[in-house]
Amino acid sequence: IHPSPTPSPDSPVAILGQKSLFFGTFWAILGAKRHAARWGNDGFKAPPRGADFGVVLGVPGVGFARGFHRPTPPGLLAPRGLVVGSAANRVAHHTSEFACPHLVVRRGQPFDLRVLLPRPFDPEDDSLCVELTLGPNPQVAKGTHVLIPLGETSATGWTAEEEEREEGAERPGGPALRLCVTAPPDAPIGRYRLSVKTRTGVGEYAAPFEDANDIILLFNPWCPDDNVYMEKTSDLNEYVLNETGRIFYGTEDQIAERSWNYGQFDAGVLEACLYILDRRGMPHSARGDPVMVSRVVSAMVNSLDDNGVLVGNWTGDYAQGTNPSAWAGSVDILRAYHRGGAPVRFGQCWVFAGVMTTVLRCLGLPTRTVTNYNSAHDTDVSLTTDIYFDENMRPMERLNTDSVWNFHVWNDCWMKRPDLPDGYDGWQVVDATPQETSSGLFCCGPCSVTAVKNGEVFLKYDTPFVFAEVNSDKVYWQRQPNGAFSVVHVEEGAIGRRISTLGAGSGARIDITHQYKHPEGSEEERRAVSTATSHGSRPRTRGTPSTGEVTVTVGAGPAVAGAELELRVVARNQGAEPRTLRLRLALAPVRYTGVAGAPFRQEQHRRAVPPGQEETVTMTVGYAEYGPHVGDQDALKLSVAGAVEETGQVVAKELRVRLQAPDLTLTVGAGRVPGVPAVSLGSCPCPLGSILGPIRVLWAGQTLRLRQPVVPLRPGRRRLVAAMESAQLGPVHGTLQFDAAPDPTGNAGSAAEPPPRTRRGRRRRARPAGSTGG
Repeated sequence: IHPSPTPSPDSPVAILGQKSLFFGTFWAILGAKRHAARWGNDGFKAPPRGADFGVVLGVPGVGFARGFHRPTPPGLLAPRGLVVGSAANRVAHHTSEFACPHLVVRRGQPFDLRVLLPRPFDPEDDSLCVELTLGPNPQVAKGTHVLIPLGETSATGWTAEEEEREEGAERPGGPALRLCVTAPPDAPIGRYRLSVKTRTGVGEYAAPFEDANDIILLFNPWCPDDNVYMEKTSDLNEYVLNETGRIFYGTEDQIAERSWNYGQFDAGVLEACLYILDRRGMPHSARGDPVMVSRVVSAMVNSLDDNGVLVGNWTGDYAQGTNPSAWAGSVDILRAYHRGGAPVRFGQCWVFAGVMTTVLRCLGLPTRTVTNYNSAHDTDVSLTTDIYFDENMRPMERLNTDSVWNFHVWNDCWMKRPDLPDGYDGWQVVDATPQETSSGLFCCGPCSVTAVKNGEVFLKYDTPFVFAEVNSDKVYWQRQPNGAFSVVHVEEGAIGRRISTLGAGSGARIDITHQYKHPEGSEEERRAVSTATSHGSRPRTRGTPSTGEVTVTVGAGPAVAGAELELRVVARNQGAEPRTLRLRLALAPVRYTGVAGAPFRQEQHRRAVPPGQEETVTMTVGYAEYGPHVGDQDALKLSVAGAVEETGQVVAKELRVRLQAPDLTLTVGAGRVPGVPAVSLGSCPCPLGSILGPIRVLWAGQTLRLRQPVVPLRPGRRRLVAAMESAQLGPVHGTLQFDAAPDPTGNAGSAAEPPPRTRRGRRRRARPAGSTGG
């Protein structure tokens, strides 16, 4: 470092006066730090966006100036501008679908930067440094203020290399320096401001930070050195790039599905996802860790604690918002949250999971939406699901705080777990539905699926809760005459059934139960349960599973909303002696969360069962009886409990029956507006006696048909999703896949918001039924 010569009164140095002395001294103090000493310092606060100013540093000549649009002292190398990225970069980084005005790139992979210069760059006499900042208070030590000297590596691993220049070739556009800039595979993700500094023998010049030059950096599952790398990269077409999917619901015997528009590439979604991290106040320096990012997103997708994205509502009263069943995608939800900053009303588990998939895929984490049937909610960390009966085997609902959800939807995201011992990389459970707190917040995960499978509930995060959801034993307690309770029945294998997700490449439901648990009843599975329960709040040895001469199974005939329902209980005597069985049957509505209403139908039966034979008890229920008790997402729960008179053997079973609704069938035809296709919503037969809605009354056997013009936002293979609300039928969904041709005018339409909806003369009372896809 050489002292600056004494300036003349009218020199640029004198104009800045004492600032020159301050920065010159500060520069010398940091001389031991190679990059900071040469190109900047950790304490220098980056200018606001669009700032245009100059400062002088104690270096030979005029020193340091910043600004494209102010007079430049003679001898400085002032770039004419920057060209950040290219169309080829977007393709190579798998970000070409983003409807975002800024360059979106992935870490661990180079992107282009062209520096437009007033003269050719002379590597002998000229130097250049690329500067990036992240967040409001960037610091070199935290990796949020990046200084990359040309041809070298920054302190945090960023590189900037010059492309090989062809001898004698002069490209159009004037002199320019073409660079390849690469972020390290562990760099924090987010929106970076980008500029350059140059140095000549006269001094330094710093170009301004301009919004148009910002880049957005994401996780890179295609990069082997990134912690979210997925070796089978073909699966990333589903787990990162697929904008639509199907979410499964219903019961284990009646699996249903709804289409969901994730829309992670739609306009405004990426900005909303980054806003979520900002809203939580997540340090920018921590945003390179997928473990912490996924945990923060899990907390922020629900509104508890931090006014996050969605308000949960399981009451059935949605007058102050949108019925969760009416949502068909994440885009409207995220845009509304980003636009207004207030939580969106309302969501339930599949909505939380759908939004979670959108956010994580958008940020670059491979993510799948997972449905678990017969999903337990353990409230006391006992790692068992406990059900209490009185002396007459009637359920004691006030004690039954544990619940079994008909289904529960969460997410798996793929990452390495350097915070855990070896062997726990891969799929990790994250759950945004607010059920229990984790470290004081309503969030869950990431939790290693491998740890869940082996019952290693002592590994973070929230493994005990997830294990109980998929592999807890169902323990039945009966109150004795002295008031104490004793275990009368243990049902193994009833929890965590047919765990489902959408297969990569197949487009079909696949069963991933084997990834979460060993085969039911196997030695490995029982060992996992024993390991888990030994760390629970009520350690116990393995209970005695239900064995005996008499077995009970339950079943149902076709369950169509509006039709008569037939339920069956079959008792089989496998012994050599006749047995007499006393049974109590109770039929009650149950929400999908496992919360049961009061029984509206109860029956008692006494049957003699000869050896080697079976007896069937039938319960027939008409719509007039069950209809008033079931609502949106509700099912019917048949509880069966009884005892064998001769031996005292206790039997207990539960059956959950979901009432099936019709589907919407979508077809594409010519619209009334030239060039705009119309979608016909047809083949929606009404199974009930009548439905009175805001549109019309439908009688049994009638079909509702509607036409709706739609405008695809981007060309290519797309999926249209539609949802219809009906108080009597519950959610009715339909989906259609089609090919959208490019706009002949050349307007892709992907960088803008969807066109405004045309208002009819009569205002509709119902809220929009959800997104119609991309």
